[in-house]
Amino acid sequence: MAATNAEIAAIFNRIADLLEIQDENPFRVRAYRNAARMVQGLSRSLAEMVKQGESLEALPTIGKDLAAKIREIVTTGSLRKLRQLEASVSPGVVDLLKVPGLGPKRLKLLRDDLHIHDVNELEKAARQGLVRQLPGFGVKTEQNILRELQDLQQRIRRFLWAEVEEVAEQLVAYLRKQPGVKQVEMAGSYRRRRETVGDLDILASAVKDSKVMDAFAAFEAVERVISKGHTRSTVVLRTGLQVDLRVVPQVSFGAAWHYFTGSKAHNIAVRVMGVQRGLKVNEYGIFDKQGKRIAGRTEKEIYDQMGLQWMEPELREKRGELEAAAEGRLPKLIVENDLRGDLHCHSTRSDGQDSLEAMAKAARALGHDYLAITEHSHHLRVARGLSPDELLAHCDAIDRLNEKLKGIRLLKGLEVDILEDGSLDMPDRVLQRLDICLGAIHSAIGLSEQKQTQRVIRAMDNPNLNILAHPTARLIGKRAACRLDMEQVMDAALERGCFLELNSQPQRLDLNDVHCRMAKERGLKVVISTDAHSIGQLHSLRYGVAQARRGWLEKGDVLNTKKLASLLKLLRRA
Repeated sequence: MAATNAEIAAIFNRIADLLEIQDENPFRVRAYRNAARMVQGLSRSLAEMVKQGESLEALPTIGKDLAAKIREIVTTGSLRKLRQLEASVSPGVVDLLKVPGLGPKRLKLLRDDLHIHDVNELEKAARQGLVRQLPGFGVKTEQNILRELQDLQQRIRRFLWAEVEEVAEQLVAYLRKQPGVKQVEMAGSYRRRRETVGDLDILASAVKDSKVMDAFAAFEAVERVISKGHTRSTVVLRTGLQVDLRVVPQVSFGAAWHYFTGSKAHNIAVRVMGVQRGLKVNEYGIFDKQGKRIAGRTEKEIYDQMGLQWMEPELREKRGELEAAAEGRLPKLIVENDLRGDLHCHSTRSDGQDSLEAMAKAARALGHDYLAITEHSHHLRVARGLSPDELLAHCDAIDRLNEKLKGIRLLKGLEVDILEDGSLDMPDRVLQRLDICLGAIHSAIGLSEQKQTQRVIRAMDNPNLNILAHPTARLIGKRAACRLDMEQVMDAALERGCFLELNSQPQRLDLNDVHCRMAKERGLKVVISTDAHSIGQLHSLRYGVAQARRGWLEKGDVLNTKKLASLLKLLRRA
């Protein structure tokens, strides 16, 4: 089913909201608003106009750029521009847009005057009576906001994927041990490895008289049971996480697994493909015109009926995966074992918790060939950053340790602060002593897009810089990404022989999946690193790998899949 006029208008309004929040040019904002109003009032279907090859540019307020965007929405069901904007704005700010009565102008006032970036900060300010003091708000508006937030926070509370990983795996293992249970699998956004999840979806198949629902309700982490039936039950865990369990027949398990894994846009596209073949596709299976089930036991059966390759759950976002599957060109996604080392970590010499030797031995136990020790530079005093002389002494200590280490090589590195003017917080003569240099933004995060982009590019102009670490400096749900023209940054990195990091810290996952895909399309290699501050955090690579997979990255797209000699050769710029 092609996008409706209402859906196209909603996308344009959403873009306008996000642009306005980011203080973009008012004329750009107005262009999207005007286009949305025009589309909403249009008597003809834009999808039909696109199908007939009619000129969209002839419509009022629609120029060449907006016409191209309409065609993209109609043909793909989504818009890359919107995905990029949503990726550049804190999820907390996006959630604030859902509060009735809070438009972009009011949100900007809340952000600028009260430094509010998410619903928790808004609720705190409203309870303290601060919101009513802003122009255009008042006591009544403040009270309305508090009422709306009570319901809204229940709807939009999300958890980092890593926060729910342990309990999710424990619950699945527990259910698999129950008598009469044949199969138990995770579905939903958890299976697709989204950065955050709102709830957990679990599917099971079991014999008729199985007590799996009783066992589910009795799981030790359950705080309360919302509903309990023979085929579906819902509980809330002590953490506040909601979990749904559905029991389906084995003959329908593949269809149900596909359906409840999503995404919604992916599923709709598959159903449309089924309709075009005279088939009905739902969570119970695939049925022909006579109502006979012809597939559904496995996911592969579903995709086979559509003439598609089976595709990894991380790809199922309707971002071109269906077309790639139809043409046999799905990527062979990277796996954790493809990585040969970790290029970002800290020891007790700055703000890490474990010694150089302890970090080295732990990395070796994980099978790494190399580990880059990248302490902070002295500008970041809160992290006990190193002065030039301290860094040189640290390099000597790494050299001495390498002489006695076997089975792993420590690389002399630094996470150097990129100062506001784009210069690096360490003299070139010291940087030249290093094997690897990461540059990072830790201050002046609120610069305009133009200034921030120029700042980063100037930093990459320094031939001693190899990698841009956690490029947008975001903290998921807590701090919005800094405003960067990522296309310009990536093009500059390619020209200069730099690379971009995908930071595996669960609260960062920076680059996001959209930016990973952008880098791949440009041929810009990505580095997947842990930014580990302890031995335990060296295990975090799997989170970065999952993000990379969502961004379609393959082994050849990632720098630290290289052997040490090849890696060092690629890092030499100066």
